[in-house]
Amino acid sequence: MASIYDFSVDDIHGKTVKMSAYRGKVLLIVNTASKCGFTPQYKGLEALYVKLRARGLEVLGFPCNQFGAQEPGTEEEIETFCEVNYGVTFPLFAKIDVNGADTAPLYRYLKSEKPGLLGSEAIKWNFTKFLVDRDGNVVERYAPNTEPESLAGDIQKLL
Repeated sequence: MASIYDFSVDDIHGKTVKMSAYRGKVLLIVNTASKCGFTPQYKGLEALYVKLRARGLEVLGFPCNQFGAQEPGTEEEIETFCEVNYGVTFPLFAKIDVNGADTAPLYRYLKSEKPGLLGSEAIKWNFTKFLVDRDGNVVERYAPNTEPESLAGDIQKLL
């Protein structure tokens, strides 16, 4: 059976990153967008990252333009937007699809490991969050309206 560490993804600069580089870390994986009502969550995600990175948390942001075309920019525009408006320092990756025929393999895996409400694997909107423990197990899936600050307790239990 596949493991999260079997996947590779492209970072926001187009460089391939093996997920195995994050082995032993707690991961919060989020599909993001720059023009979404939930976009201010970047601030909370960054706060979690700054507060808990030294203890082993990695926040991984995956821009996605599948919901209301709310991430229309290029990777360079996305990165600049996140840095300038929210001071984002956590890793950002290349724009991906999280649903449909072109779903990124990592997201196909995350959704199969932790389906949403009523067993649906579909991602409903931007800022859906997946929490992965240090052993690579997908332990929780959070709705887009779940504020990052409210995840601190769950994350700290895994650190």
